[in-house]
Amino acid sequence: MGALPKRKYAKARQGKRRSHLGLALPPLNYCPQCHTIKLSHHVCPTCGSYASRQVVEIEGSKKKTS
Repeated sequence: MGALPKRKYAKARQGKRRSHLGLALPPLNYCPQCHTIKLSHHVCPTCGSYASRQVVEIEGSKKKTS
C-alpha cells in the first residue's frame, strides 16, 4: 500500500497554500492618439496606431471619396 494522509486537510489550508497562484492582470496603457485602453506593446485596436505612428488601417476610419 502507498502512503496515505493521516487526516483530511481543511479547505482553508489548501487555499492558503494556493494564494499566490492567482492570475495577474495584463499591463494596460492609454493610447496616446485616441486615449482608449490598450495592451502595452500592441497596436491600438481602436485607431490602429503604434508608437505614435499609423500602422494598421481601420475600416471605420476610412474616408469615402465619391
